[in-house]
Amino acid sequence: MEHAVAENVHAGNAMTRRLFYQYGILLPHDPFGHVDQAIGKNVAVGNLGLIAPTRVIEGDIEELTIDGVTMVFQNTPGTEAPAEMNTWFPQFKAFWAAENITGTIHNIYTLRGALVRDPLEWSKKINEALYRFGRDAEVMFSAHNWPRWGNDRIQEVMRAQRDLYAHLNNEVLHLANQGVTINEIHNVYRPPASLRGQWAAHSYHGSEAHNSRAVINRYLGYWDANPATLIPLSPRDAAPLYVEMMGGAARIVAKGRELYEEGRYLHAQEILDKLVYAEPDNQEAKDLLADVWEQIGYQQESSSVRNSFLAGALELRSGIPSGAAPKSTSPDLIRAMSTELWLEYLAVLLDSRKAEGERFTINLVTPDNGERFAVELSNAVLTSIQGQLVDDPDLTVTIDRSDLETVMMQHATFEQQVASGKATLTGDASVLGRLLGMLATFTPDFEILPGTKRPAAADGQRPEARSLVGTAGES
Repeated sequence: MEHAVAENVHAGNAMTRRLFYQYGILLPHDPFGHVDQAIGKNVAVGNLGLIAPTRVIEGDIEELTIDGVTMVFQNTPGTEAPAEMNTWFPQFKAFWAAENITGTIHNIYTLRGALVRDPLEWSKKINEALYRFGRDAEVMFSAHNWPRWGNDRIQEVMRAQRDLYAHLNNEVLHLANQGVTINEIHNVYRPPASLRGQWAAHSYHGSEAHNSRAVINRYLGYWDANPATLIPLSPRDAAPLYVEMMGGAARIVAKGRELYEEGRYLHAQEILDKLVYAEPDNQEAKDLLADVWEQIGYQQESSSVRNSFLAGALELRSGIPSGAAPKSTSPDLIRAMSTELWLEYLAVLLDSRKAEGERFTINLVTPDNGERFAVELSNAVLTSIQGQLVDDPDLTVTIDRSDLETVMMQHATFEQQVASGKATLTGDASVLGRLLGMLATFTPDFEILPGTKRPAAADGQRPEARSLVGTAGES
């Protein structure tokens, strides 16, 4: 439950914006736009809910019989997700592979943004499943893609996926230990021919290119050890120098068009990207870079990589699109959010510029569940600790957790809860208003590419804020 809720909270708004690219959710559905998502046709945009479990599987292996059906659960944390679980149904010789074994290589790093996953642990858990259940299985099914029938085929797919993640981990580290960097590995790493011949090992969802970079990032971080890349200029600051040294926009566009006609799309991208950052209003440059990105996107096996290039092209041509985006929060999810996580999210919402010079303490007490928190604002940072109270707080807020959830959902304000007798404020009540006035409102419409923000909202200012729970990313 913690991971189901928490992963998409701290950076949830950024994840939501980035999934416009990975999932191509606002691309047209046609051969030149969104055609698939590899592990599903598309991302749902309807309402979502969360039903809390009544039984939690805690051991590495646990057996449970429900209504006559025996299930053997294999906990696999640290694989496709921080919390993941396979299930064996011995009566039916059926193996549920969750999202650990699908018809494609999955994401070690998912482009919407998430913690980098561990391909070696992923491989080990598949191997454990193979030896514990796979040798007896007659059908294997998963959260995505089709079932596999027959023991020979099941073992073949399980071994291919096991070896795929292990090879990705080991070969990338083999190359890294010979000096190949995070900025080179995607052009060097290749799976062996035997795995490239396995359909289940192809890059339909994840890709070997961005996953190989993720492995180096996991072990060595984002820096390639070249001091020139340690504290680089921001792209907007570096780009004008490149444009000047290349002889100006006209020469770059002419060379970019020449490279495009020659099919040297990555080379064209290299120079046109600099021009677009230097001159965000140069529509000719943006249109040409969009042409280049479309061609790169069309050549990708991975739908995530394809969608990312095509979504970038769409925004360069016509700005950030509007439309129905996946809903990523709901009353169920907010109820499942711990009070501690909610306070952590308020700390992310805090605009530190507005908080500069402010200092106060708040005790938060929720009698119905016995929780209590000491909350401090100091040094433009909001911190909290569970199980403690400040000795002499500026303000004490007492409210049942069930009534706090109404505030979290923005169905009521603290003032309304006080007026109705559901909350009490002891001390300096103005502290609460000051805190709320420092919180930003996150919306998933910020500019990723220069010159793509719609003019009406492009004021360069952080929005004023009263939101107590932001949107979260797609899982």
